[in-house]
Amino acid sequence: MAGVMGILVWLAVGAAAGFLASVVVRGGSLGLVGNIVIGILGAVVAGWLLPVLGVGLGGGILSAIVAATIGAVVVLAVIRLVAR
Repeated sequence: MAGVMGILVWLAVGAAAGFLASVVVRGGSLGLVGNIVIGILGAVVAGWLLPVLGVGLGGGILSAIVAATIGAVVVLAVIRLVAR
């Protein structure tokens, strides 16, 4: 049962982070699945980038959403640069 809850938390964090990043970048929403994918990719990017920069946000779901949102903004910015 814990595995299912973990997946649901990943999906919820990804959806929230992807939505918030699309608002910040003003690219419009990518839909639920697109927001989840961007949010999860953002979490991976933030998991690598923030420690390299020496940034620690603490623990908990809120800090996970904030970190994933920061990473998702970076992902969306890179996608926009490449798409041009």
